[in-house]
Parts: sequence; structure tokens; C-alpha cells
Amino acid sequence: MIDIRQSESYAKYLKSIGWTVERIAEINYFIKKVPLFGSILKVQRPEEIRIDTIKKLCRKYGVFQFIIEPKNELDAKYLASIGFKHAKNTYLPSKTLQIDLTKSREEIIKHFKKDARYAIRKGGGVKIVEYSTPDEIKKFRKGWKKSVKISRYVPSAEQLIKLKKSFPQSKSLFLASHNISGRIIGGVIFTTSSHERSNYITYYWQAFTNKEGRALLSQYSLLYQGILWAKKNGFKIFDFEGVFDPRFPNKDWLGFTHFKQSFGGFEVSYPGCYTKLKFSKYVK
Repeated sequence: MIDIRQSESYAKYLKSIGWTVERIAEINYFIKKVPLFGSILKVQRPEEIRIDTIKKLCRKYGVFQFIIEPKNELDAKYLASIGFKHAKNTYLPSKTLQIDLTKSREEIIKHFKKDARYAIRKGGGVKIVEYSTPDEIKKFRKGWKKSVKISRYVPSAEQLIKLKKSFPQSKSLFLASHNISGRIIGGVIFTTSSHERSNYITYYWQAFTNKEGRALLSQYSLLYQGILWAKKNGFKIFDFEGVFDPRFPNKDWLGFTHFKQSFGGFEVSYPGCYTKLKFSKYVK
């Protein structure tokens, strides 16, 4: 399966928010200039690791650090063999859950835990609406900002609008939950990778709820509607985009991991992040 970070849509989005993007032989290379130091080059779950291409980009952009997050253990061993170090932290979630959407709706729901099925029924009366236009997205973002603590990062309206533009209508979905008065009590962003070799993956990208939304368990209804939307539109895999991984422990992830696990699915693990400084070996 082709990871969303290797899609043309994601490359377009990163470019729109200031990254330099080189797409070579269907692999995305993301470059960020760091004043006084040079550039960082990042590759996330590529289908192949192409050292010759890395050499050329290192020379072209004056790269002082290269970061790669391989898809599998074989690529991880290769990176270690040429001097890359296994980082203590990752940029992408190193472990996730996925649901096989080729199964029947009944089979998928059968693997939901009891609390998830109850929560979906409880929140069944909450209206679910989609956000597409810039004005709608601004409203979505305002509701998001009001719903979370001031310390929590919320993308700017401009970033969200660029995200939507980068993923055409068939490739991204914004959903928000409202109460009767029209207030946003919870919202979610789903993005999708529909590369011809990607098996059509839908990602549970970001989500939020306020106190009222949590009381109504709206996060369950929103996620459930996203699963149904993905299945209806022919996607083959639903990816929860990260759960707690004891190899890279972050206790803040335990709560939403319990929430995601209540929807069933199977675990998928990745090797983590590999990095190397000063690429003299590669640029000569």
C-alpha cells in the first residue's frame, strides 16, 4: 500500500505550506531550509530507498541532516548498515490500527466493542455535516479552536484551506458534529490516499470535541460516519493514524488509543525513524 505521505496530493499540500518538494520516480522528498545550517531532507515511508537520488539532492540543497522513516524492517536494516541511527522519537506514528473495509458492514461492526456500539447509538441523533468551502472551513476551525485548551495546536484556517485544495473533493472529507442550536461540539478530518497502487486508504487525520460533545460521545458517531463514508466510496483500508507504541512510549496517547481500539481492527507497526548528520559520505 502506498502511504499518503507518498501521494501527489500530500506533496502538493507540503509545498503549499513552505516545503520544497522533489517528486522523483513517484517518491516524495521534502526539503526544509534551516538558516545558517543548510537543509533538512525528509522521506517518509517510501516504496524504495534510492541512495543515488539522495546523493544528488544532498548536493543540490546543501543537506546537513537526512531523516527517513522506512516502511519495513528490511529497509531499516539497510539504513543501519550504512550508518543511519535509530532515533528515540518518530515523526509519524510508529504503530497504527487498520480496518479492512472490503468486509461487510455487519462484519466490521461485529468487531466494535460494546462501549463503542453504545456510544454510536447514543450519538446517533447528532447531525453530521461536511465542510468544503473556505468560509465553511473557517467556521470549522473556529469551532475547533473554541473546543480545545489554549495549549493545543490547531492548524490555521489558511493551512486547512490549503489542505482541502490539495486533496480534491473525492480525496478529503471534513465532518463536524452539531447540536440543535448549531454549535460545533466536535469535528474530524479524514484524508485519503487514492493512488492506483495504494489500495485506497482513508486516514483518521485529526479530531476534536468540546465538553458538550464528549458528554454526547459525539467522537464515536463522527468516526463511525467516517468509516461508513470510506466504505461507501470504495476505499479498502481505514487507518486510525496512530496508537500507543511501547517502543516509543508517550503516555498522552493512551487515552485516544483506548478509544480507537474500541473499533476493532488489526495492528500495523513500522520500524520508526532513522537519521544521519553530515552527509559527506554521500555527497562526494
